[in-house]
Amino acid sequence: MSPQSLTITIDPAAAEAPFEQVRTQIADQARTGTLPVGHKLPTVRGLAEDLGLAANTVAKAYRALETDGVIETRGRNGSFVAAAGDAADKEAAAAAAAYAHRAQRLGLDRTAALAAVTDALRATYDSGA
Repeated sequence: MSPQSLTITIDPAAAEAPFEQVRTQIADQARTGTLPVGHKLPTVRGLAEDLGLAANTVAKAYRALETDGVIETRGRNGSFVAAAGDAADKEAAAAAAAYAHRAQRLGLDRTAALAAVTDALRATYDSGA
């Protein structure tokens, strides 16, 4: 099965801002392998034109993706899909460690700390956020 090209659909009626829709869809396609590591993304202007968005909207999404380690920008050569899974795993582990230390400083025992995480995960994943 060969990977597909970038496919993004913007829903103007969605509660999610257009830049977040772009960010989420690219991140999801990179995570699932639809966009393989090294895949060259369209230019900011090109994608903005294709989607009917302002260039600044797409640029904001690309900056967020770069911050998250999903894409990397190689100057004039363009933007490419990075090894998103590795970056996401590392960031999640760092966030989990920071939470564990904070929960301990707050005096929560393991059961209470885990319950707080479980509630937060349920609220986030079950709400479709």
